[in-house]
Amino acid sequence: MLNVSRLRMLAELKRCGTLAEVARVLSYTPSAVSQQLSLLEREAGVVLLEKVGRGVHLTHAAETLVEHADAVLRRLEQAEAELAAAQPEVRGTLRVASFQTVVMTVLPAALTVLEQRHPQLQVAITQREVDSAYQGLMAGDFDVMVGEELPGFPVEPRPGLDRVDLLQDPQILAVPLTGRFSARVDQLADLAQAPWALDAADTHMGLWSRSMCRTAGFEPRTVLESPDPALQLHIVRAGHAVAFVHGLVGAQYTSGTQLIELPGRPHRKIFTAARSSRAQHPAILAFREVLTEVAQGLGTVTGNHTIMLMPPTVHALSQ
Repeated sequence: MLNVSRLRMLAELKRCGTLAEVARVLSYTPSAVSQQLSLLEREAGVVLLEKVGRGVHLTHAAETLVEHADAVLRRLEQAEAELAAAQPEVRGTLRVASFQTVVMTVLPAALTVLEQRHPQLQVAITQREVDSAYQGLMAGDFDVMVGEELPGFPVEPRPGLDRVDLLQDPQILAVPLTGRFSARVDQLADLAQAPWALDAADTHMGLWSRSMCRTAGFEPRTVLESPDPALQLHIVRAGHAVAFVHGLVGAQYTSGTQLIELPGRPHRKIFTAARSSRAQHPAILAFREVLTEVAQGLGTVTGNHTIMLMPPTVHALSQ
């Protein structure tokens, strides 16, 4: 009989590519992983790994076995979900990966509701950017993730994952209430000489922000480079920069700034993702339900929608 935990190691090796990465993901030493895979070879009675340089390569037999291993692991997760659904209460620990803005705004309120409705459910949150969250989700480190899809950077569908879109979050311009950069801005080019607080240039948000400025005819002068929206807004509030911000950022951070709707109303999509085999687990269903309720109650989209989290000093740029 083939050992399930060893089958998972083999499946992880195909996904990760190296024994060292499998060891990191599964919290083993590389030597322990190598030993367990050697035992799996004995159980299977076939050669599974071939040495290539300092690494290993999966044989054709191993590739075939991984397909069956994936199917077995999916069925086990489905069985766990069905057993959990038969229980009178939602319980256990739900491991969530999420990026910073959602941790700052949506998740605290969602946790409060979950505690009230499902007191036996524990939620453990880890801050991760989208690519890292996806890796952890596929590796089984997380049960569900919250991700973002920025304008111009579509997130490709991932096989074996169930994605549910949560909300559309507008991208908005923030300028100080006082000082030389606080005058009414009619077009983005009016801020060509202003200092900017921006995300790093090698990130999706940083690339999108700079492309907006370049389309308006100028290269932004960066006075602060940080992925932290609260820090960006702090320096805007102090009158030392202007910035692009997410509509989801709450009034506790945007107060003291003037918010301006951008041409075309660009927005990012915020979504949740779970492994398809586990998507019907009661804990994941409860989390998604509450997260949707909280997100809808926040009301973050500008234009024809109400901005509930932002001060009333919002106007639109002309083209």
